[in-house]
Amino acid sequence: MDDYIFRPAQLDDWPQIAALLTRYELPLDGAIDHLPWFLVAETSDGTLAGVAGLERYGNVGLLRSVAVAEQRHGLGRALVERIIATAVDSGLTAIVLLTTTAASYFTHFGFSSIQRDEAPAAVRASAEFQGACPDSATVMWLDLKLT
Repeated sequence: MDDYIFRPAQLDDWPQIAALLTRYELPLDGAIDHLPWFLVAETSDGTLAGVAGLERYGNVGLLRSVAVAEQRHGLGRALVERIIATAVDSGLTAIVLLTTTAASYFTHFGFSSIQRDEAPAAVRASAEFQGACPDSATVMWLDLKLT
């Protein structure tokens, strides 16, 4: 993996983040509201190379908006691992995510599929659950007490 600088997202990053999410047809709804909990990876020249977002709902996080400019270089894995570590360090007990295409990828981190109604009510009220992601999306759960 190339050398990247990982840092919290800033409002100035939003145009590049939105462009990367749009490139992969990932929803933008609600993302900017949680930008302080997003993590970006940039190259040494300041180019945005990847992003992963975390929304907080009580003691549960919602992982969203994982996207990288170039796939198959380990950057997505590094971003997800850092988001999980951030969630653990901040006292979250679980992470939920929605995916239409990457369920098998997230099983490598310990996520498992759950029914949509098993997600906490506060998470189900998020923009992701309320229409940004289709009802057909797979809902996944990671119990951080087991990591």
